[in-house]
Amino acid sequence: MKILLLNPPHENTILADNPSFIDEERGLNPPLGLLYLAAYIKQYSNHQVEVFDSAAEGISHASLAEVISKKKPDVTGITAMTFTMIDVIKAANTIRSVSKEIKVALGGPHPSIYPQETASLKEVDFVVSGEGEKIFLDLVNNINDPHRLASIKGLFFKEGGLIRGDTQEGFIEDLDSLPHPDRRLLSYRKYNSLISVKNPVTTMFTSRGCPFDCSFCYKPHLGRRFRARSAEDVVNEMQECKAIGIEEIFIYDDTFTVDKSRVIAICNEIIRRGLDIAWDIRARVDTIDNDILARLKQAGCLRIHYGVEAGTDKILRALGKGITLRQAEDAFQLTKKYGIATLAYFMIGSPVETREDIMQTISFMKRISPDYVHITLTTPFPGTKLYEKALSEGLYEKDYWREFARNPSSKVTARYWEKELKEEELLVLIKLAYRSFYFRPAYILSSLFKLRSFASARKKIRAGMKILAS
Repeated sequence: MKILLLNPPHENTILADNPSFIDEERGLNPPLGLLYLAAYIKQYSNHQVEVFDSAAEGISHASLAEVISKKKPDVTGITAMTFTMIDVIKAANTIRSVSKEIKVALGGPHPSIYPQETASLKEVDFVVSGEGEKIFLDLVNNINDPHRLASIKGLFFKEGGLIRGDTQEGFIEDLDSLPHPDRRLLSYRKYNSLISVKNPVTTMFTSRGCPFDCSFCYKPHLGRRFRARSAEDVVNEMQECKAIGIEEIFIYDDTFTVDKSRVIAICNEIIRRGLDIAWDIRARVDTIDNDILARLKQAGCLRIHYGVEAGTDKILRALGKGITLRQAEDAFQLTKKYGIATLAYFMIGSPVETREDIMQTISFMKRISPDYVHITLTTPFPGTKLYEKALSEGLYEKDYWREFARNPSSKVTARYWEKELKEEELLVLIKLAYRSFYFRPAYILSSLFKLRSFASARKKIRAGMKILAS
């Protein structure tokens, strides 16, 4: 069987247009979930599998039919997030226009939140809900046997006008058992980031699941329980990346530093092997200390992304963040002591937040002075406690995300939390926040001293122009 794993063109995202300066997500990142699926299929079956990333190949929706016609898949698997669903459905329609015999399967966060609604869409044959590797392989192995398909937990499909399926029973416990993503299935040298120091870059996961309970975040396909790969397995993959010429790795774990002993073990293994590769991580401010930072620095970690989110303890409590401003200040001071760069995530427009609170957040981000800030407007996404709170408090007149799942429409846009402050004022405040941080004379002077090359300067200029244009 020929399987095509597709990252469709992203031309019609429904995210609200947050004016963001620094956002590594806006770089070109490899579709890591699809690479995991491909590696699993290759290791545990004889199916032919390809991965195609429309963004990396410069393919638009207008050109996608030609790609599908050339590759002639029997099954196409597409990763679906809520804000990409318009593009996903458009791609599915293109596939059907080429051949109605090609089966379309969706997986990822959106189908995991809304499996029934997604499976009911006429463009969709199958939905994989939850962690996808084993479920998807079971699907393609039994695709012509409805009785067997009905026994696969986590798989949803149409039968006799009804949706059959049940949620996934559990998650993969031994992540070391998963084969590493084969980045050579893609044009891996094309991937980049606005804040990378070296090229080419890639992304990587060393764990799955997040044990924390922030009200604005929900990733049902990976679960709440933290599951981690061993240090040896992690460094083996890093070494494979280095061997094909990748120079920088963005580790996309929600929180890399959940388990201190594992962090130290990974760093020690990198040091023991003498592996020279740049990498960065995401961490919570309450999970780092001198021991961790010293090892990270010695092992080549260049940058830490911290989710701070707010500049008042009141708003941190409202978001269920579980940290304090004092912990954030200490973490940034300590990280700078070891010469590791920092990126701080902030949100404005959160529940019970006033204009005065936001001004305090702006002051706080300047006080801790990270190398980069990424600021967004608080947006209640499906499945989150924040969205449930918005519905229960009547902030939205209906469950519009569920309605969107039943009938994806380009007329829908992600809505902010506007109980305290309205969108017009929030848009003014986020621009003020970015400009207040990045156009300080001290920040500009410091950035000039840190420039490594003309290419680095060009990245900074491009980023600054985004602010001026916003």
